[in-house]
Amino acid sequence: MSGKKQESSAAAYQSVLMFTKYQKIYAKRARGFFDNWRVLMVIITQAVFYGGLWLEWNGRQALLLHLVERKFYIFGLVFWPQDIIYLTAMLIVSAYALFLVTAIAGRLFCGYACPQTVYTQLFMWIENWVEGERNDRIKLDNGPLTLRKIRIKLTKHLLWGALALWTGFTLAGYFSPVRELWQNLLSWNLGGWETFWIFFYGGFTYLMAGNMRELVCRHMCPYARFQSAMFDPDTLVITYDSQRGEPRGQGTSGADSASGQGDCVDCGLCVRVCPTGIDIRNGLQYECIGCASCVDVCNQVMEKIGQPRGLVRYSTENALARHFGRQEIIKHVMRPRVLGYSAVLVLVAVLAAWFLAHRIPLKVDVIRDRNMLSREIEDGRIENLYTLNLMNTEEQPHRYTLVAQGLPGMAVAGSGEVDVPAASSRSVIVSLRAPAESGVKGANPVYFEIVAAENPEIRVREKASFLMP
Repeated sequence: MSGKKQESSAAAYQSVLMFTKYQKIYAKRARGFFDNWRVLMVIITQAVFYGGLWLEWNGRQALLLHLVERKFYIFGLVFWPQDIIYLTAMLIVSAYALFLVTAIAGRLFCGYACPQTVYTQLFMWIENWVEGERNDRIKLDNGPLTLRKIRIKLTKHLLWGALALWTGFTLAGYFSPVRELWQNLLSWNLGGWETFWIFFYGGFTYLMAGNMRELVCRHMCPYARFQSAMFDPDTLVITYDSQRGEPRGQGTSGADSASGQGDCVDCGLCVRVCPTGIDIRNGLQYECIGCASCVDVCNQVMEKIGQPRGLVRYSTENALARHFGRQEIIKHVMRPRVLGYSAVLVLVAVLAAWFLAHRIPLKVDVIRDRNMLSREIEDGRIENLYTLNLMNTEEQPHRYTLVAQGLPGMAVAGSGEVDVPAASSRSVIVSLRAPAESGVKGANPVYFEIVAAENPEIRVREKASFLMP
């Protein structure tokens, strides 16, 4: 089939799709190489998600985005609202990683790691276990309403609901200490907001993964809309080799037929296994999530009829048109767009890692006392008052020494030492005193230097102003 004919066929397919009534998709599971990878990704991602919040570190939850305390705990790191720059770096790295993967291999993220895909897989496994394979599900849905049908449907939805609520509970446990949350749940003492978010997240999981499924990918996901901006003729996508497969046969292939037909036997299995219900033979469509189920099932058919695998495969537009081999495809993958994404990704990741490794675990804010600008004390010296907010971002207590610099004879009144507990903040009132002749009338620049007694490398220097009357 020529490129123009294939494009017109895809356009016609889209036109029909827009005006046809929605029909439920009964996807058949296609076992094979890519399905095994998809199962592995589901296991890995959900082991991390469901198990990560139960890990402990220094006597507390290892992964906790504590909204009440306004602290993010990630193993040995504690992030405060002032550390938003690291969140920005993480988002940039995530975005460029997604752009890089898309430029190289299309919607690979969608097919193997997207939460919508992963949870749809989990819900479909439950559905297959309870209702049976594709033909059994179709027969059950089209059959009369019987006690058996009610029992099977009720069992499926109860299991869906249990998984959805546990997912909602797990997600809430990343924002509120999970052990406290679990104890409150067992004692029926959950707070209003905790209950709301558990049911809110659980309800959305049940709705999206259990009921809407491919509709989310087709009509709600913005990634499906702008992915084409990151595609080019050298992007690896799921493709149908029309030159080899056309014209299609009916149960026979070109190897044992004198009619000159292609290898495609028009079995329709590639459509039956597609979770979004498209026909990959109509060309690349935005609904394709790159799961490669059609590749697995087509390879099985080709093996049965004695033809080479790869009628449907991961390939590129240029590879199909110019008959590239594997080495040529890999060579064309390393193109300027991919190199640009990779360079930015590595640069941002290295800079973020360097700044994180050299982050000083102390933050200081200096605020002048606005109620009293300055005053003269008994010995003739001038006194200014300040409020120092000290944030100890390490999970060990520190004693800090306060030193003032900038004017001759200036000193901190009192001991000049402050104890701050682990991963906590403390506000102290600090009095600076300086001889009247040490500065000029008006504002004089001074500096607070705060040093940890246990580790002199932890030091912060903050500027302030000292007012002379």
